[in-house]
Amino acid sequence: MQPNNFNRRRTGGYALGEVLIAFGLLALVFAGLIYGYTQTNRMAIWSSMSLAAQSYATQGAEQARAAVWDPRNNVPVTNGPGTADELTAPSTTSTNDVMDIPIQGNPTNAPAAYRVTNIVYVTNLSTNPPLRQIRSDCVWTFPPTGQLETNTVILLRTADQ
Repeated sequence: MQPNNFNRRRTGGYALGEVLIAFGLLALVFAGLIYGYTQTNRMAIWSSMSLAAQSYATQGAEQARAAVWDPRNNVPVTNGPGTADELTAPSTTSTNDVMDIPIQGNPTNAPAAYRVTNIVYVTNLSTNPPLRQIRSDCVWTFPPTGQLETNTVILLRTADQ
């Protein structure tokens, strides 16, 4: 009977190596979960900032598109605001602002305010028929990487449109 009791005691527990391997696998699983969570959070932040920048670029393009442009009025091409040609071409305008994303406190005074620069280019593509290109580039910085990102909107516009 001695040999059976000896075998039963020997198979009743786990070896130290098995326990260490189980802890190692558990650590890998938790590391993967934490990494996945942080990547998801990072992509959510990037998506919200990119959407805000795209809206800002669209706003700049639409403001340029709303300008008066009537080439049949026989006025010089570069008359400027308040005339028959408010959409002067070629021209470039640049504005600096704070990105419209939720942050704590007043976004314009907050130290964590995310700055954005919107550059609108207007170029003549054709004189007959009259056609202009409006390009709005919104340049912003992604805080976790410090990398510059650019969102672009391009519109083509004919006269009286």
